[in-house]
Amino acid sequence: MKRCQWAYNERLIAYHDHIWGIPQHDETQLYKMLVLEGLQAGLSWDIILKKEELYDKALDHFDYHRIALYDSKKYDELMQTEGLIKNRLKMKAIITNAKAFLEIQKQYGTFDSFIWSYVDFQPVQHHYQTSQDVPSSDDLSIQISKDLKKYGFCFVGPTIIYSYLQAIGIYNDHEINCDFY
Repeated sequence: MKRCQWAYNERLIAYHDHIWGIPQHDETQLYKMLVLEGLQAGLSWDIILKKEELYDKALDHFDYHRIALYDSKKYDELMQTEGLIKNRLKMKAIITNAKAFLEIQKQYGTFDSFIWSYVDFQPVQHHYQTSQDVPSSDDLSIQISKDLKKYGFCFVGPTIIYSYLQAIGIYNDHEINCDFY
């Protein structure tokens, strides 16, 4: 089977084959991927996937309703949890973004409706030869980043949002020789 160049180990292959680029509409999964993409900033995706189960357990299975209620005691507990990334800003963003996620749901009914409305609810098929051809951001990721920040989100810069759009299947950025293209 041919895959994108970046899917070079068992963990990345599983992510590539079963999650990345597949249109996602489940609210918890949409929040979870936003958290993981924010955590990935400055790190490799493989590191984040290694820690995914730890975050799942520590963050109440990415239940954004519960996370939005986390207080300073819970924040301190998370910062002491072995295996989690000890970046204070990233940890605060998880809680802040849960609150903002709920705010968007109030306004749009679902986060899914909000995020997919940018592409008229249809995935965008890009045509890249290699992973090196894929941009780190584009006009849409810049616009969504700005809009999310207006709702109070953080750690949602254009590069993180571009990766997020790939992860949740809004962008299909599989290389053209990949069997998943």
